[in-house]
Amino acid sequence: FFFQAEDGIRDKLVTGVQTCALPIYKGSCFCGAVTITATGDPVTMGYCHCSSCRQWSAAPVTAYSLWRPENVKITGGAEHLGTFNKTPQSSRRWCKTCGGHLLTEHPKQRLVDVFPAVLPTLDFRPREHVHYGEAVLHVVDSLPKHKDLPKSEIGRAHV
Repeated sequence: FFFQAEDGIRDKLVTGVQTCALPIYKGSCFCGAVTITATGDPVTMGYCHCSSCRQWSAAPVTAYSLWRPENVKITGGAEHLGTFNKTPQSSRRWCKTCGGHLLTEHPKQRLVDVFPAVLPTLDFRPREHVHYGEAVLHVVDSLPKHKDLPKSEIGRAHV
């Protein structure tokens, strides 16, 4: 039989064998008109300092959590989603009702950036700073600071 765990863990089949349940994170836009679910663990988390993210978020730095597209679902209110494409590399999605930012799709990288604040139960554990060469707010921490993207993500160098 199946059961719904109250702590946000995915429904799982109960058998005589131990199963591994993937975490499920549920969130919404500011007004709640659009709901979203992310399943499993993000590929990575960190901070972006690029001018596009700063302008989009109206902040000196933005937090990100990158997920595989198949792990992110709009579970309600898709008709309220707006999309803006400054470049072909990203599709920024927001709620047309409240203006709340939800996610950015990066199709070439096959990744979706779900803003960590949208997923209130996500344990945000940043791994790095990206596009630190564009930083306007210099952060003092022990995380790696990449001039653009990490070498594994087509970047060029650390700052």
